[in-house]
Amino acid sequence: MKPIVVCGPTASGKTELALELARQTGGLIISADSRQIYKRLTIGTAKPAGCWKEGQYLVDGIAYHLVDFLEVTDTFNASSFCTQVRRIIAAYPNTPIIFAGGTGLYLHAYFVGMDTLPAGTPDTRAQLETLLNNLGKEGLHHLLKQKDPVSAAQIPPGNVQRTMRALEIFMLTGQPASALKSGSFFQLPDDSAHWVYLDWDKELLANRIATRTEHLFNGMCEEAASLLSEGYSPLTPALKSLGYPQAIQFLQHELSREQALEKITTLTRQYAKRQRTWFNRYKNAQRISLHSATDFDSKKITWEILSHVSN
Repeated sequence: MKPIVVCGPTASGKTELALELARQTGGLIISADSRQIYKRLTIGTAKPAGCWKEGQYLVDGIAYHLVDFLEVTDTFNASSFCTQVRRIIAAYPNTPIIFAGGTGLYLHAYFVGMDTLPAGTPDTRAQLETLLNNLGKEGLHHLLKQKDPVSAAQIPPGNVQRTMRALEIFMLTGQPASALKSGSFFQLPDDSAHWVYLDWDKELLANRIATRTEHLFNGMCEEAASLLSEGYSPLTPALKSLGYPQAIQFLQHELSREQALEKITTLTRQYAKRQRTWFNRYKNAQRISLHSATDFDSKKITWEILSHVSN
């Protein structure tokens, strides 16, 4: 059976659907989520609740790979994702594979490939961290506009990680990242996998995001407070995850609870919009249109998906 890729915006139900698909096929799940990778960030990242047993993270007895394994000080990128996926698939050659996640860059890199760009160095990362501290997010993005206006137009000003990476490429090569890309970024996935896109009505998704943010906020604050109490910096890679900077601002009395919740909800909606734009490019995906809460029935959708995969 082809691998099945469950994609879509945040809060769309990807995890629940992937688990049901794994139950029905006897498969395993590979997460494509750039924040559920971290240890100790569980509630705030909506990581599927599970436990480690004999070297595997199990959710309801189903092997769920590439979650809860990375130290909070470490970084992970699309290249790392591809390497890990190849290792997992080689270890389970006859097992159905279900991908689930909203980090489109990871999925695209594995199924389509990305241009070969230089790896970062500790020196350049340290220089960029200093620039970030001195200039702030907006100043750093303005610097990128000067060095690589094409990349700057494609990267939202608030996306510090991508801004720093584009600047890092310029620092290492003297050329803008946009000039080094061959165009594979804009290709669509081939038919080596069956793609499923969860396409929610915009207002319904916005309501799901607001409800989930309210539900996750206390746990997010507890996780952030625990790491800060151990001496970790707010600039620790894991603590840059969506929502955690605002949770830290709340803990440090820079934002009220209401302000923090509003900010996280807004940022999450903006992130979901970018995800929708990304995945809407995949015209060959099986679209699951969801116009009401009752439309999301993981068992029914699973059988609908499997009927297409078998054809």
